[in-house]
Amino acid sequence: MARDGPARAQLTVPPQPIYLDYQATTPLAPEALAAMLPWLGAPDSATGWANPHSSHSAGRRAAAAVEVARDQIAALMPPGGRVIFTSGATEALNLALRGALPALAPRHGIVTIATEHAAVRDTSLWLETKGQRLDLLSVDGDGLVDLQAARARITGETALVATMLVNNEIGVIQPVDDLAAMAHEAGALFVCDAVQGFGRVPLPPSADLIAISAHKIHGPKGIGALWVRDGIVLEPLMHGGGQEQGLRSGTLSPALCSGFGAAAKLAGDRQAEDAAHVARLRDAALALFEGWQVNGSLDHRYAGNLNLRRKGLDVARLMSDVRGVAFSAGSACASGSGRPSHVLTALGLPTEKVRSSIRLGFGRYTTVDEIERAAHLIIDAADRQTG
Repeated sequence: MARDGPARAQLTVPPQPIYLDYQATTPLAPEALAAMLPWLGAPDSATGWANPHSSHSAGRRAAAAVEVARDQIAALMPPGGRVIFTSGATEALNLALRGALPALAPRHGIVTIATEHAAVRDTSLWLETKGQRLDLLSVDGDGLVDLQAARARITGETALVATMLVNNEIGVIQPVDDLAAMAHEAGALFVCDAVQGFGRVPLPPSADLIAISAHKIHGPKGIGALWVRDGIVLEPLMHGGGQEQGLRSGTLSPALCSGFGAAAKLAGDRQAEDAAHVARLRDAALALFEGWQVNGSLDHRYAGNLNLRRKGLDVARLMSDVRGVAFSAGSACASGSGRPSHVLTALGLPTEKVRSSIRLGFGRYTTVDEIERAAHLIIDAADRQTG
């Protein structure tokens, strides 16, 4: 018998766009989700909701899961260091930059690159207001730092040299091994922002501090880590219970740690396979976007990041017109600021070329068919704009 009353509105789920924004975040790997589920903790679970810092058996089981994850991440790092869990790479980089400086006094200089992520760039600018000398190294039209200029600026007064391994906006890989060697020759420490490169490209083996993030390697959001070489002294940013090796107070999440660890292990196991797949996607995209200009070096670049521009393009309008593809005009962290990309500006591009640039990011779960369909949608909309 039909029930009286107003008919329920039918909810329609919009189709999922083709996802090409891997630099902003990556899809959660099924293996990472599976590792997290036991530690999300239903009320009737004896272990899943336990505090990993408690001394009872349930707490010890949770702590053991955290240590398994720590070992899985450390396996992808250079030997001779330890992994400190943080809330993300931004906290990890703040801990590296701000935490290392007190022990390095009277040295008081930071050398970094103009195209760095805000987590390094803005932290360094803030430290400059606190008395640190700051040298922002320029880049050439390919986005690469001038090593001769770097050598001249890294001196016996320099405390830290901080460099991004893979740029988040243009995918350019900096000569981190050379920069680390210069830092050590001058007696400084080398900090590497490896967020976009961890699990994908080789890490600098002589780095002193390496920051990474789980959600850029198909892990969960809300957790990152700082790898610290043995012997490096850091001061904590936050004071409290000192749970994370005395450097990072606060209760760890076994679920987030486990998801991060599983994602790291998977990245290590699949590194060659993922690299080959991403290279095929890049080649397909470059063929489809024939006539578009690539921003940044193609020779020194992570293949899963293409920053492209087309003359006369209004990218804000393009993104509005192409709702079927999730792509970006640059860093997700700076979206909505209204300012042109500081990375593309540092390459020497005028504002009109910066504002006609898009970033396409793809990876493990992207298919060639998705690249082809996305290219068709973007190019068709661009053609309608530019005639």
